[in-house]
Amino acid sequence: MKIGSPALTVANAAAVVAAGEAAIRGGDALIDFTGVVRCDSSAVACLLAWQRTARAAGVPLQVLALPQDLASLANLYGVRELIGAV
Repeated sequence: MKIGSPALTVANAAAVVAAGEAAIRGGDALIDFTGVVRCDSSAVACLLAWQRTARAAGVPLQVLALPQDLASLANLYGVRELIGAV
């Protein structure tokens, strides 16, 4: 699933996480951040939710084009290894 917004923040996180979970359950476990230029800590929560959904579906989560600010937040929170970044 390609994230269709240039930002993943608290303002749109609920809708984006729901779309990602639906995509994963439908067989698309690749989350594409190409074009996303701004993230806040809610994006980390999205990644963790997607990881739980992927594990429950028995598929590996893959993350493409992880934004640097999101990578920094994942490192800060100690969850970088949990998110499946490509």
